[in-house]
Amino acid sequence: MTTLYGIPNCDTVKKARAWLDEAGIAYRFHDFKKAGVPEDALARWLAAVGWERLLNRQGTTWRKLDPAVQARVTDAPSAAALMREQSSVIKRPVIDWPSGAVTVGFDAKAFASHLAED
Repeated sequence: MTTLYGIPNCDTVKKARAWLDEAGIAYRFHDFKKAGVPEDALARWLAAVGWERLLNRQGTTWRKLDPAVQARVTDAPSAAALMREQSSVIKRPVIDWPSGAVTVGFDAKAFASHLAED
């Protein structure tokens, strides 16, 4: 089953959920705020898309971080540590597709292509 990870009040997550609902795709929603970031999933995402893609440097959480904290994020292990500590720095939504693919963010074309694979 497709699993969508994010936070419910994120506009991009809302768009992704609406798209999946309209397409009639069953999915499980994993709320970072309530359930945290699953360690095995984080490792899988980092391997699939890379820490640079997964880390949201445009978001409010990142911008509010102390510059010294930002400067410490230089590779996958340091990015993963920050993501475990502050899940809001993960670009949303992250979707685990049944095919094993991982997408980050909302892109209707990319979503449609993953449906064709599954």
